[in-house]
Amino acid sequence: MLKDRAKRLKADLPMVFLALRHKDTPLAAKLVAGLAVVYALSPIDLIPDFIPVLGLLDDIIILPLLIALAIKLIPQVVLDECRSEAANIWASGKPKRWRYAILIVAIWLVMVGGICLQIVRRYGEGGI
Repeated sequence: MLKDRAKRLKADLPMVFLALRHKDTPLAAKLVAGLAVVYALSPIDLIPDFIPVLGLLDDIIILPLLIALAIKLIPQVVLDECRSEAANIWASGKPKRWRYAILIVAIWLVMVGGICLQIVRRYGEGGI
């Protein structure tokens, strides 16, 4: 039951993302929604997934709690508007527009670039 509720809340993530950009969304809701979206899209988890049982806690507890809080803070009129817009954009389970993936790709590129830079700095000067 808890797992099903978490899946439903994660399905609301596109709606929360759209509400984040909506002009009638209050600042507190935008902050929580932004945190939820960034945490959901981040390749880094608070608790790494490779840790048995605990690694999935963020997917089952933390992210759904952030989404639920954002939904409570967003006015119902904005939620309804964003829910219908999200249904149109994400009709097949994937966004119809690829630009939503740009943030994730940018995060990964920055991380990989930072790691490569650290490797070059560490081993580039004195050799391996």
